[in-house]
Amino acid sequence: MTENVWSYRAGVDYLAAELTGYKVEALDGAIGKIDKHSDEVTDAYLVVDTGVWILGKEVLLPAGVVTRIDHEAEKVYVDRTKDQVKAAPEFHRDRHLGDGGYREQVGTHYGSGMPFGLPPA
Repeated sequence: MTENVWSYRAGVDYLAAELTGYKVEALDGAIGKIDKHSDEVTDAYLVVDTGVWILGKEVLLPAGVVTRIDHEAEKVYVDRTKDQVKAAPEFHRDRHLGDGGYREQVGTHYGSGMPFGLPPA
């Protein structure tokens, strides 16, 4: 993958939208609701509250895994399975939101291997 995993894909309509509260759908079903999001260039992500699905934990999803956003239905679709999301490096909001090393681990897990904040080569 040559795209930056921390940027939304071309064609994904994320602008001017408050995504907090939107439901998140993996390839094989619902994974939770967006609790926080960033749409900054090269630093876009979703913090998803998984509820009881994985014991009430939050997960960090880079914007690059988002395939589309349905604003009418308030749903965000990602191109990963529940198991892929569940297997991501453990997320703790108070420790990881500003941690570049953690973001690099997440980026590698989701397939880019690119360190946080670096533009595509």
